Amino acid sequence: MLGTLVNVGAVIAGSLLGLVIHKRMPEKITKLVFQAIGLFTLFLGFTMAGNTSNYLIIIFSLVIGAIIGELLNIEKQINKLSDWLKTKSGSSNAKFSEGFLSSFLLFCMGSMTILGAIEEGIGGNPDLLLAKSVLDGFSSIALAAAMGIGVLFSAIPLLIYQGGLTLFASYLQDYLTTPMINELTAVGGIILIGLGINILEIKQIRVINMTPALFVAVLLAWWFI
Repeated sequence: MLGTLVNVGAVIAGSLLGLVIHKRMPEKITKLVFQAIGLFTLFLGFTMAGNTSNYLIIIFSLVIGAIIGELLNIEKQINKLSDWLKTKSGSSNAKFSEGFLSSFLLFCMGSMTILGAIEEGIGGNPDLLLAKSVLDGFSSIALAAAMGIGVLFSAIPLLIYQGGLTLFASYLQDYLTTPMINELTAVGGIILIGLGINILEIKQIRVINMTPALFVAVLLAWWFI
């Protein structure tokens, strides 16, 4: 869990620095930073999505995952958590929820999250997560400067998700295969593409409700590959 704890600490430190910058940043620069984050998210998503050659697994994972997410209404529950954190923190930032959700997805859907958590979970050194910590630290500065304090609170689901994935990998290390990891990474990339579209305000996609597709992708890859 060392890698995850360092990663969470980097996000908190970067967010605090970003909040200081946020108060002094002109609105036009904030908007431009926001757009730059959206473009980078699209780039990262397309890069990750290219890890697959099993397109049927990807489409079935996304469709089945989206249906499960809608039935569970995951986005509504996450928004409730975001609103609760916003109330408890006394924030009046209109972009609190957007910053919270966008940061969580950006920090958690990347291939470094998945591979790094698995690497540490199966007993390896957390080198990949430590490298990710540096990247997330700098990213959180830009995100908090553009979106505000919601980015800081994204450290909570980051700890739960990434830490949980590490523990999960430690129990299933004998069953996780490279094809399974590739499909998981590819689906995460497509979810990030949706997030990038949201950030750029092209169209609002309920990407949170698509996250069960990650687990569906692992099951389908295990079954068919």
